[in-house]
Amino acid sequence: MREFDFVEWIRSQSAFDPAVVAVGPGDDCAVIIRGGERVLITTDQALDGVHFKLAEHGPEAAGRKAMARNLSDIAAMAGKPVGAVASVAVPKGFARKDAEAVYRGLRGVGDEFACPLVGGDVACWDGPLALTVTVFGRPGGIEPVLRSGAKVGDAICVTGQLGGAWRTKRHLTFTPRIREARQLAAQYGLHAMIDVSDGIAPDLAHLCDSSGVGAEIVAADVPVHPDAGSLEAALGDGEDYELLFTLPADRAEQLLRSQPLEVKVRKIGLVVADKAKVLVQPDGKREDLAGKGWEHKT
Repeated sequence: MREFDFVEWIRSQSAFDPAVVAVGPGDDCAVIIRGGERVLITTDQALDGVHFKLAEHGPEAAGRKAMARNLSDIAAMAGKPVGAVASVAVPKGFARKDAEAVYRGLRGVGDEFACPLVGGDVACWDGPLALTVTVFGRPGGIEPVLRSGAKVGDAICVTGQLGGAWRTKRHLTFTPRIREARQLAAQYGLHAMIDVSDGIAPDLAHLCDSSGVGAEIVAADVPVHPDAGSLEAALGDGEDYELLFTLPADRAEQLLRSQPLEVKVRKIGLVVADKAKVLVQPDGKREDLAGKGWEHKT
């Protein structure tokens, strides 16, 4: 089973009242409407051996990543977190001090973004440490930025540098770009956005497919992190949790000139009408971006 194919099947089975569900499966958060207010909801897992290595990284780092991954999804829609719940399945024999360390990790990064841990569940089983977090957010005066809003002619931009996160500890210590996302959305009228969790190539494909457009990425403009060592790693490693977004070309020029964030923003390409996702090499050679990046498979 391929993860993305299964998600698409789930979307095909979904039908909601738009007066209640403004955004369903397929974006970084669902958006439901209650009493005229919109609530952003996202949930994600962090599994020992998949998203962290407990023996190497420790329980506090595992808890931190589980919360931070979800906060990054809130950031991807320029939302503002308000609270979280967590379900923790600990291995049999798991020490109390280690369970407390998981809690400290969850709570520490949550408190940093005014997202209190307000409830959850704890269970014990024969498997490895498994953490599931659900974060609730609100627009906070900024219209949620969806994956589906990219327009032909938009500039494609990213924050930070990409690649190599899993080979270091950056995939555990990253800071969710909540402040940056809200500033960008408020000042520059973003059309579409996603956080880079699976890699630029697959995450750009998600954004383009949701918007019904294609993309041309300029290889020389992709910001490769020193840890990555190669453009291929920057495109496909994932776990960077930077922001990938589109906006009108003139606003992109303003953004690139002013660089108002603490982290640098770079333009890496353009949204095009052709639905292909293409990487343009310095010699002009055009390569298909499909197949690069992380995907769960069974």
